[in-house]
Amino acid sequence: MLILLNKPYGVLCQFTDRSVPPRRTLAGFVDVPGVYPAGRLDHDSEGLLLLTDDGALAHRLTDPRHKQPKTYLVQVEGTPTPVALDALRHGVTLADGPTLPSDVEAPVAPPDWLWPRVPPVRFRKSVPDAWLALTIREGRNRQVRRMTAAVGLPTLRLVRVRVGPYALDGLAPGETRVVPDHA
Repeated sequence: MLILLNKPYGVLCQFTDRSVPPRRTLAGFVDVPGVYPAGRLDHDSEGLLLLTDDGALAHRLTDPRHKQPKTYLVQVEGTPTPVALDALRHGVTLADGPTLPSDVEAPVAPPDWLWPRVPPVRFRKSVPDAWLALTIREGRNRQVRRMTAAVGLPTLRLVRVRVGPYALDGLAPGETRVVPDHA
């Protein structure tokens, strides 16, 4: 079984939370026993999360050797320069080593279907922002945020729209879709 979830902002990528007070988890959106996230999205990131009960599928989607492309819409603080975009395209050196090259489109307009974030991203009149479409083929902890920060473009909002062949395709935040033939 494969379930696509549009993970809302502020939801943990796990089914339980022992924090006091407890935070929102996947249990509030997915009531299917035996499925687990194939990959992660940070608490403060939104968008496509895949859940499955198929270990082989989870491995194909998440193991770095398979280099599944993951595409994000990224709202950044600042104006992307050719130098910054070129650095993202060729790979950025982070504290845990260099990243693989990525595909970057910039600037892109936020799509009409993009929902407002709750709470909204902070707005500052004196600092411009822009949107990028960024595709990576790894999945390090907070990788996209660290990459954009390394080139002087801190991430304000991060929405994953695609993992390999699977895309959000009209899912509203909190909605799920079962993919019948996923193999």
